[in-house]
Amino acid sequence: MIELLIYVFISMGLLFHVIGALALHRFFDPYTRLHGSTLCTTFGSIFLALAAIIYALQTGLFPIALHVFLAIVFLMVTNATGAHAIARGAYLHGIKPKRLAVDELAKVRK
Repeated sequence: MIELLIYVFISMGLLFHVIGALALHRFFDPYTRLHGSTLCTTFGSIFLALAAIIYALQTGLFPIALHVFLAIVFLMVTNATGAHAIARGAYLHGIKPKRLAVDELAKVRK
């Protein structure tokens, strides 16, 4: 039963990674590409790491499970921070979103 849960988490992780790769190809501007790929690869990595944690706990490798858990925490923080920094840098260099209704950041910059 535990093996089935590990396989489900691995499958979900791989599915999210494939969807993230498709987001890079499908979306039309850097902001939507960044959003789709960052969100999907974050979830994909979390599911793969959860599979590794379950396997490590099942086999008695508790330090490995702790390290993978810490990797999940750092991954969630750094993916969001990195995506924000890339998007802000793109905006400050003049790359505007293609379908922008209201530009709140332009009001702040003036």
